[in-house]
Amino acid sequence: MVRISDLRMREVINIADGRRLGPIKDIDINLEEGRISAIILPGHAGGAGRLMGFIGREEELVVPWPKVRKIGVDVILVDLSFNLPGTELHSGYKEKW
Repeated sequence: MVRISDLRMREVINIADGRRLGPIKDIDINLEEGRISAIILPGHAGGAGRLMGFIGREEELVVPWPKVRKIGVDVILVDLSFNLPGTELHSGYKEKW
């Protein structure tokens, strides 16, 4: 069993391009099913998968739970095959959720 507080201390890495995405900022939980539906990371300027919060809040990168590939001791590996700022499109495949 892994605690949410343990997950928040792990670095998230995108296996599509090897980029460090940062630590988990928040977790979206489906209360009806009792499951995690997404992890929320601090945002980067521009790009797909970001949601703008209220005025004065920073952007966030929302990673749907099915995109989480492996939870390791030190890192969490996710597969985001869309173009993040400063990177090339991975394998010519662009995905929308």
